[in-house]
Amino acid sequence: MSNTNWEKMVYEKDLNSAKSTRRKVVDTLKIKADDLPQYVDDGWEKSKEYKNPKYISVTREKSIQEQFENKIWLLFASMGFTNMNADSDFHMSYDFHDESLVHQVDVLAVDDETVIMVECRAAGEMTEINFAEDIKQFSDRISGFRKEILKKYPNRKSKFIWATHNYIIKKKDLLALEKAGIVYFNDSVVEYYSNLSKHLGSCSRYQLLGSLFANQEIKNMENRIPAIQGKMGGYTYYSFSIEPEKLLKVGYVLHRNEANQNMMPTYQRIIKKARLKSVRSFINDGGYFPNSIIISIDSGGRGLVFDQTSTKVEGSISKLGILHIPKRYRSAYIIDGQHRLYGYSDSKYASTNTVPVVAFVDLDRTEQIKLFMDINENQKAVPKSLRVTLNADMLWESKDPNERRQALRSKIAQMLGEEPTSPLRSRVIIGEAEAVPGRCITIEAIQAALKKCNFFNTYSKKGELISKGSFDLEDNQESCDLFYPFIEKCFLYIRENCLDEWNKGDKEDGMLTINRGIHGIIRVLDDLVNMLVEKGMIHPKNQDVEDMFVLLKYYLKPLTEYINGLTTEQRKEIKKVFGGGGDVRFWRAYQKAIADVRVDFKPEGLDEYWLNEAKTFNDETRIMIGEIENKLKTIISDSLQEYFGTSWLVKGLPKNTYTKAKKLADEKAYDLQLNSGVDAEDVNVWDFVSLADYVSIVTNGKNWSSFFEEMLVRPEETRIAGGKEAKTQWILRLSAIKNKLSKESYSVPVDEYSYVKSVYDWIMEMLTL
Repeated sequence: MSNTNWEKMVYEKDLNSAKSTRRKVVDTLKIKADDLPQYVDDGWEKSKEYKNPKYISVTREKSIQEQFENKIWLLFASMGFTNMNADSDFHMSYDFHDESLVHQVDVLAVDDETVIMVECRAAGEMTEINFAEDIKQFSDRISGFRKEILKKYPNRKSKFIWATHNYIIKKKDLLALEKAGIVYFNDSVVEYYSNLSKHLGSCSRYQLLGSLFANQEIKNMENRIPAIQGKMGGYTYYSFSIEPEKLLKVGYVLHRNEANQNMMPTYQRIIKKARLKSVRSFINDGGYFPNSIIISIDSGGRGLVFDQTSTKVEGSISKLGILHIPKRYRSAYIIDGQHRLYGYSDSKYASTNTVPVVAFVDLDRTEQIKLFMDINENQKAVPKSLRVTLNADMLWESKDPNERRQALRSKIAQMLGEEPTSPLRSRVIIGEAEAVPGRCITIEAIQAALKKCNFFNTYSKKGELISKGSFDLEDNQESCDLFYPFIEKCFLYIRENCLDEWNKGDKEDGMLTINRGIHGIIRVLDDLVNMLVEKGMIHPKNQDVEDMFVLLKYYLKPLTEYINGLTTEQRKEIKKVFGGGGDVRFWRAYQKAIADVRVDFKPEGLDEYWLNEAKTFNDETRIMIGEIENKLKTIISDSLQEYFGTSWLVKGLPKNTYTKAKKLADEKAYDLQLNSGVDAEDVNVWDFVSLADYVSIVTNGKNWSSFFEEMLVRPEETRIAGGKEAKTQWILRLSAIKNKLSKESYSVPVDEYSYVKSVYDWIMEMLTL
């Protein structure tokens, strides 16, 4: 006889009672006061005294494991599973030869058509672990579980889930789960379905079942619907009305986030709770939506059965008949109208109303996405992060090699944020996921960094190959399979060796898991790969990742030590630059950290960058510009006075230049007279003409042709096109450098210093002639 304690399964009132118990974070016991010491030793705390002093109440927080089991149990209860195990004291027989052998079941959830068993594992903090033995034991028992379930619940489908909290599961374990047909739920998946159940209530169960039992039959479902067959955009479509309850069963709204990266399509927006609530209220008040829900029916490649009626309209290309929709979970993708459909969930009109539907058949992924984009073009803007995500789907098989590489970079960025083994899992904003503390890295930033690297082939606009990538195998999927394990391995090493910094996330002093930090890591990995490939030390296209990484981590070690040793002031100095300059600053800082220790690592442009950033040339440049400005001032004033006499300021300066300088001079004179008693005549208008103003003066009227054209044109620019405006640009460039020098943070780069020096030498030489 079976030793499964089926009496521990609960439903209706007992199910509600179990929910109340599961929601409690602490356990409470009434004990004898004399027994308190032994309970304290076990982690209990005194919480209440009674009138009878012989008894007291004690409480203890439930373990992380128990809390996680309860979270999963409550998730399935909220989805509308009607029969569930009461508590963890539920055991199931799995061996028909020895039915005394039982397995403790964490969660067992049953509805009219399915049975779900969940095995839970939880840790207090993020941990990487090997579950190989546990998974093998569980998978070996599945056949026995399934037979035992069918004895109690005939004609039901069963599915087995491995759910973890705070665990990074190894790739071998994921493959073992997949081989055994066990579905893996990580924290992201659990969170996704938890949010979905809050939004959709019991109807979220169909989304879960659609994922777990994709393309399996839904029994006892009437699938024949009166419909009109028509043609649109070269595609056959069907127009019909259907009860929302029926469409909810076969329909599937897939939201792009890390919980469902292996499912398609990837275009749907997350269902908004507030909008859904307002739609549901509108429907329950008797409201309705006359516009059609747009879907794509997946026929499994068999096409749909359409029984055409004998009634025909002469000259019409439309046909009347009975459409047989698939009786399968996840067979109708909701392209547009998800809120209208799900507004009927838990509504009294779900089975008594009908909604209009336009159904295409077997639209490929690209067409579904294009249709979604066309429908939403003039509605709510599709977010940039979702557009980048869509590119991985739309451009994956494009004829344009540039678009294919764009799709590949997008896919790599997605995988870094989604793969269960990735250290960046849940830290990347993907699709329409919102930025929250700890998740601030954008998919665009990762893709942009990859684009600047030599990992993949680069092509001209015409599609001609410019350079071959170190990990590019020509085919997108092959290149992805080759490159992703490499970059994941690198990030795992960085995280393991900079764990404190990694866990800071996007806090004020966080340096690593922010856009600029990740950009720098990706760029410096590219530098290292390029160097090692050039030296013939690694061969990415045909060498094992582990073998390559032995060499690579030798160079990454100084980087992790640098990151771990950063002071508060160093952090501020690196993070003070924003935009593209900020990305470059992080990258160059990471390069320098490695180059300072590994002398054979000599990235192009590194020395020049830090020379530019060190303010080495600031003082000398400032002095030279000051002397140039004084010499120019003398040259211009002497020339104008000689030609115009005492009225040279008014006659030689453009009106607006003179007016501006005069106003500044008057304000200065007023302040001096008011505060110091200094005579206003001591303030000279000429002193308030700026370096940039010299251009308007020397090019004013006949000033240029009369004397300045020969005096103030640099010898190497005498033949340049553009006339006097082009030939006086050097003055404006000096003025711009002078303005930048007024900022304390600015460092004069080598090219600007060299330019100022060349002008200085020319001016000084000209004055000595």
